[in-house]
Amino acid sequence: MKTISQLLAEELGCKQEYVDNVVALLDEGNTIPFIARYRKEAHGAMDDTQLRTLETRLTYLRNLQARRDEVKSSIENQGKLTDELSAAIDNAATLSEVEDLYRPYKQKRRTRATVAREKGLAPLADAIFAQERNAKTPEELAKDFLNPDLGVETIEDALAGANDIIAEQISDDAELRKGLRAMTQKKAVCASKPAKEDEDSVYRLYYDFTQPVSKLQSHQILALNRGEKEGFLKVSLDLDRAACLQLIKRSVVRPGNACMTFVAAAAEDSFDRLLEPSMERELRTCLTDTANEAAIGNFALNLRPLLMQPPVKGFVMMGLDPGYAHGCKVAVVDATGKVLDTTVVYPTFSERKKQEAIDILKRLVDKHKVKHLAIGNGTASRETEAMAVELIAKCPGVSYMIVNEAGASVYSASKLAAEEFPQYDVNLRSAVSIARRLQDPLAELVKIDPKAIGVGQYQHDMPEKELDMALGAVVESCVNAVGVDVNTASMPLLKQVSGLNATTAKNIVAYREENGAFTSRAQLKKVPKLGPKAFEQAAGFLRVPESGKVLDRTGVHPESYKAAETLLSLCGLKLSDVGTEKMQELPARVKLYGEQKLASACEIGVPTMQDIVKELVKPGRDPRDELPKPILRTDVLELKDLKPGMELSGTVRNVIDFGVFVDIGVHQDGLVHISQVCNKFIRHPSEVVSVGDVVKVKVLEVDEKRKRISLTMKGV
Repeated sequence: MKTISQLLAEELGCKQEYVDNVVALLDEGNTIPFIARYRKEAHGAMDDTQLRTLETRLTYLRNLQARRDEVKSSIENQGKLTDELSAAIDNAATLSEVEDLYRPYKQKRRTRATVAREKGLAPLADAIFAQERNAKTPEELAKDFLNPDLGVETIEDALAGANDIIAEQISDDAELRKGLRAMTQKKAVCASKPAKEDEDSVYRLYYDFTQPVSKLQSHQILALNRGEKEGFLKVSLDLDRAACLQLIKRSVVRPGNACMTFVAAAAEDSFDRLLEPSMERELRTCLTDTANEAAIGNFALNLRPLLMQPPVKGFVMMGLDPGYAHGCKVAVVDATGKVLDTTVVYPTFSERKKQEAIDILKRLVDKHKVKHLAIGNGTASRETEAMAVELIAKCPGVSYMIVNEAGASVYSASKLAAEEFPQYDVNLRSAVSIARRLQDPLAELVKIDPKAIGVGQYQHDMPEKELDMALGAVVESCVNAVGVDVNTASMPLLKQVSGLNATTAKNIVAYREENGAFTSRAQLKKVPKLGPKAFEQAAGFLRVPESGKVLDRTGVHPESYKAAETLLSLCGLKLSDVGTEKMQELPARVKLYGEQKLASACEIGVPTMQDIVKELVKPGRDPRDELPKPILRTDVLELKDLKPGMELSGTVRNVIDFGVFVDIGVHQDGLVHISQVCNKFIRHPSEVVSVGDVVKVKVLEVDEKRKRISLTMKGV
């Protein structure tokens, strides 16, 4: 039997040595971001996605091994564990295979077969099921088992009990269940009908729906599940009874004996009463699990580029949270996100109120030198956008962007927002959040439950634990890829740094408020409850711009400071050259010296040395700066303005199984169906685009009544 490390190495296609190293590092309490960034030599430069896959599979395989041991122990305690069964359990590759093998030995609730065994009918069932060539007929065999005291008064009673026992034995056969499971996954057909006739709903596409299970898409499965849960759909699975019975009978019926007809009938009973309902439940669960996994993966895929959208740095922003009854909430924040001013205007009440709103906002723009407006995309967004365009006409150089406000209301009503802005009401807090989202999406969005950000499908139907783990991993990965300014970062942002948690993040903020700005990384060691291990994991991801040590401002880990200094010295450079034009010569000097030779002289591996060089050339670099900038607009486009054939630039807002939603500057996002994404076949739109990408599109069709815009990226 292969070890867990051997299995992982085969699955991941990497050296077992690397797997062993990563497993050891994880067991020592090291985080994925730390391992990915600062232990590259140990794992051959795997990225954090590969490392998380390894971690997930490691957990599964360890749980599988633990369950194997539990099952074997339970069967052994019953005195029924054979060498053959033990080997079969050891070789079981999945938890479901282990459970199938355990099924005959598992303590069951009281069944018809249990009752029959209590009546002493197990030997009769065994004799019939053996189907010996010269055996008596079932009726003849049954005569010896009549026992009125136990309720077996007739031959029919005895045979009914024997049938129940045989049916359960067939149902508990591990190999048979494995074969049926594979067959149903290939041949089963899913169908759905409306639960109530003549009732329209968003599930109308599924009112007469039939699809082979093997061809079902994840979004279809989730839609069917939700429609069924909400009482709009009736969903069923046809397992192909004839094919299933053929497989079962081939496995359990032995031709040429007096008992075969009885066993064949018991097989049919087993399928209809036990196996079919069990297989249908299993298949529905399997389909749902697969769909959930795909949806969670898609959500995570979309979340990463959303969090990594380039920040619009260094400008005063005005956040507008649109609304009707309660007006448009306004917040002005400076280049660091500090709130400078707030107000509420009522542009939707009347033309006079709109002009008053424009006058008020113009005074704020002039007073605070506002450069950009961030407008939430919720209720009254269109009217607010129209007002903003009129405002911009009076304020040269000002532009705006529609910002996805998903989760802003969740954040504004949270305990965190109340602690951050106790002086503002809930509505004004959301305006601040919208402004900051344009300024630094990552720093703001980490404050919000990832499920509320709105870049997936059916996220509220997902298993909460798995979704939280997947999205938490994305947030953690993004935060650590960018790095965090220890003197400006909020508690929610610090909490996502490798090695830190809510307590240590709060303690860093408290220490900062009490003692002033940090002036070195080493000072972090004085923060309460931030021990040596936490410091090791976190230090490289925390930047200290106010430090006198230039390396404290970079992604170079403190453990490599000596190596960095040695590297510079051997290349004829000094620490004082970092941040100057002279440092641009470093890569050429490293190449001239020889990477391997230089790494050996610095007592580090080549991957670590390469990372140090990158940091020294661009100290404190932000990977987001290399991405396309968001589209800032100065005019408004309405749905009625769109015509087929128009070519526009837009920003990808969401990428799902069947297409891409693109913001083209109207209130309603347009849909690029997967067939219109590119000229070649693709399995998923994410192969071509990501959230935040700026793309060229052409309008195919506009349905004003249903507010739907069909777009294409082909030939644009």
